[in-house]
Amino acid sequence: MTYEVEKTDEQWRAELTPAEYEVLRRAGTEPAFRGEYTDTKTEGVYACRACGAELFRSTEKFESHCGWPSFYDPKDSSAVELVEDRSHGMVRVEVRCARCGSHLGHVFEGEGYPTPTDQRYCINSISLRLEPAEG
Repeated sequence: MTYEVEKTDEQWRAELTPAEYEVLRRAGTEPAFRGEYTDTKTEGVYACRACGAELFRSTEKFESHCGWPSFYDPKDSSAVELVEDRSHGMVRVEVRCARCGSHLGHVFEGEGYPTPTDQRYCINSISLRLEPAEG
């Protein structure tokens, strides 16, 4: 896959902290309930921490009590890439930044959350950077 933002592994390692690199570039997962944005209610846009692409809005964020920030829809469907993930003996759908290919988390369906899409984009806080709304 070719992305708008392409960097070498060495460039990513130089720009990201070790923890950011582990999640964004190696598809790791941050510990539950420890992420910076798990309980944030600040209004704004959540951008990719690796490349700055706008991914999610606070208006689609909801309380899932799963330990990670949850959104029921991306800001724009073309902002994220969905990829089948068969790691760890499971079949899931990985969510990546469509601009740079960085790992964000996973999306789940049919869990019964009272949201318009019945989807839960379960996203690592460390994959995001909140840009608070003006005013």
